[in-house]
Amino acid sequence: MTVGAFLGIFALIFLLELPDKSMIATVVMSTKVRPSSIVIGASGGFMVQMGIAVAAGSLLTLLPAHLKDLVVALLFLGGAAYLLLSSEEKAEESGAATAEAEHPATRWREITTAFVVIFLGEFGDLTQIQAANFSAKTHQPLEVFLAASLALIVVSFLGAYGGQLLQRVVPLRMIRLAGGLIFAALGVYTLVKLFTS
Repeated sequence: MTVGAFLGIFALIFLLELPDKSMIATVVMSTKVRPSSIVIGASGGFMVQMGIAVAAGSLLTLLPAHLKDLVVALLFLGGAAYLLLSSEEKAEESGAATAEAEHPATRWREITTAFVVIFLGEFGDLTQIQAANFSAKTHQPLEVFLAASLALIVVSFLGAYGGQLLQRVVPLRMIRLAGGLIFAALGVYTLVKLFTS
């Protein structure tokens, strides 16, 4: 995998996770517990989910090429629809409710809570689906795992230490719009390539 492809996967996963419920959950949790505990727990949850994603993406490579491209295109278009049509207020409510479910008293409980919240919140999440897509398209699961995990770890740092400031600088609405348009373009490109080859 080229450095450009690695950075492209990093950037897209990073942008997709910023307006997501997991990012919002890290922001909310960090108002109640130590940010370092949130970073450790959330990073662990993200990495486990990316491992699951690239394993699923590797299974996609076993499909015939045309069927795999169709599945990938539909996942990109589904991701675009999710970002462009879903409400960010729902994500904020979900993050707040998850974070308020438990107020841990010890460092270990803080880390465990952050891990569980992120691990459960990321099942079937857009970034997990896209990491599976990238793994299937590139046939390089380790590189995809590293790029996606690194992006999500950076997001957990931002959520835990600077989430409120970030939301003042870059509106979630704009991030969702940019991610949705990128996904729509990738989905259309994959479909055009599929039907013209």
